Amino acid sequence: MSENKKTIFRGAATALITPFRDGGVDYASLERILESQIEKGINALVICGTTGEPATLDDDEHRRVLDFCIAKVDRRVPVIAGTGSNSTQYAKELTLFAKRAGADAALLVTPYYNKCSQSGIVKHFNEIADASDLPLILYNVPSRTGFCISADSYKALAKHPNIVAVKEASGHIPLMLEVLAECGDDLDVYSGDDHLLVPLMSMGAIGVISVLSNVIPAETAEMARLCLEGRTKEAADMQLRYHRLMNAMFTQVNPIPVKTAMSMMGWCRNEFRMPLCPMEPQENEKLASMLADYGLI
Repeated sequence: MSENKKTIFRGAATALITPFRDGGVDYASLERILESQIEKGINALVICGTTGEPATLDDDEHRRVLDFCIAKVDRRVPVIAGTGSNSTQYAKELTLFAKRAGADAALLVTPYYNKCSQSGIVKHFNEIADASDLPLILYNVPSRTGFCISADSYKALAKHPNIVAVKEASGHIPLMLEVLAECGDDLDVYSGDDHLLVPLMSMGAIGVISVLSNVIPAETAEMARLCLEGRTKEAADMQLRYHRLMNAMFTQVNPIPVKTAMSMMGWCRNEFRMPLCPMEPQENEKLASMLADYGLI
């Protein structure tokens, strides 16, 4: 990373679930989860990312969840606020709120539904980055947004001093390698896919923003630590050991399986915001069996 940019974290960050109870945010369970994540050695926390169901949080809830988590974590690990939107103005306002609340960085997904052109994505992110000095992590996940940041757009965005990293969840390995090769001095790269934790870190990524670490934070952090220490074979052995559990977290759209798993482990209720809904009984049985196999319930 160039001297004028700051690395937010190295290792594993949890894309945290948002627990609900009786239709509202369950702050008591959220605090318990935060404390457990920190105790078990997670390197950073992403609040109101995709796994946190921000699309169905209203504006006040979104801001209150960010405020609550930032205050409770109290600088013990970096807190990264999910502030992305398909409205540039709203994303800018939410990013400014995160800055005032004390977030260490913001995670910004590419615009969805209305999408944009490649020149539009550069303008979108640069305008948000111009609004404050809060470090920004770009989030490329075309399976959800229908839009993929190109290598040329990454190169242009890497020039902005406040754009410091990318969560790469495109699944497009050649693109990820080009970003590492061409932008590695100006953009930290995080795997946005648990399945690519070891492969991408072996090529130079410095961490993962993980769904799996909701369920096994210590083990996910250990995999990332081994990669950072160059102990790739040991990390790969761990990833293969947990491969079935990783698969189980994505049998349905995220965060349905991981939140269901967390409820089975006693961390929260199995409650979602529509249109997300609980899994069918037979799917619950399969997931419970998987968690039992790993000694998690």
